Parts: sequence; C-alpha cells; structure tokens
Amino acid sequence: MTEPLHRPLLRPRARSLPQARAGGPQRRELVSFLLVGCCAYAVDLALFTVLRGALGWEPLTAKALSFLAGSGVAYLGNALGTYGGRERARRVSWRDCCAFFGVNAAGALVQLLCLATSHHVLGFTSARADTVSGLGVGMVLATCLRFWGTRTLVFGSTAPTGGRRRSWTG
Repeated sequence: MTEPLHRPLLRPRARSLPQARAGGPQRRELVSFLLVGCCAYAVDLALFTVLRGALGWEPLTAKALSFLAGSGVAYLGNALGTYGGRERARRVSWRDCCAFFGVNAAGALVQLLCLATSHHVLGFTSARADTVSGLGVGMVLATCLRFWGTRTLVFGSTAPTGGRRRSWTG
C-alpha cells in the first residue's frame, strides 16, 4: 500500500514541535547558569576589592582567594539551583568539586590567554583593548567553556546506558 501524498508533509512539522519545546528547559538552564555566574562574579569582585584595597593584600594572593570564594559560590548556586534536579547535584563528591574548580580554572586561563594574545601577540596595548579582550571576548569564551564543562563534566548524568557510563561529552 502507498501512503497519501500529504502524510510526509505533516511528519516533519509534527517532529519539530517537541524540539521547540525542548529548548525551554535548556534556555532556563542557561539563564540560571548566567545568574549564578553573575552572583559569583560579584563575590569575586567585591572580595578582591576589599582584600586589595582596604586590607592592602598583594594582588595575586587577593585574586587567588577571591577566585576560590567566587568559585565556591558558583558551585553552590549551580548544585542547589541550576542543576539541583539532577542526581549528581544532590550528592557532593570530591570528584565533582575538583572537576568544577578545574573547569573554572580552565575558564580563567581562557580569559588570560585572550588578554595575553591581544596585548603581547597582536600589540593592542591600550586599556580599552585589554578590557575588550580580557573581559569581553575572554569572558564570553570562558563562559561558554564553563557552561559546557559544568553541564557535562560536573553535573552530567551518571546513569548507566547499556552497562556503560554515559559519554563525558553529554
């Protein structure tokens, strides 16, 4: 038997509806991730400002401590909020904490590499160029890396699939 001509035209449209709905939770996840990141950034900035300015700490020590505090806030916000419904977010393990801090350190390295490339390799040495490369381009790329890493490496599913763990790429 042959199918009527109108049926194939309806199938692609019917398949696209669930995909459009699937974007909702992913969008909420991204917005929640960005809000948690803003809070973590505020803690990082505020603590760095206090340690460096009011207390007179050396810049690298102040930045290292403020980075750890901001990463701690980001971990708690993502574990309790953004990824709180996932099974791995409900249990805290050293592996997940180390993976989270590693992903955040990789993001910080991306920002530094963007700044170093712009300043030392391309020769853009003005304060504006440093801001654009480090806090603009670098922050965008680092946020993409952090979102992917947090979503897949830290709070990804550990549910077995066919007797094996799920792929680390999500």
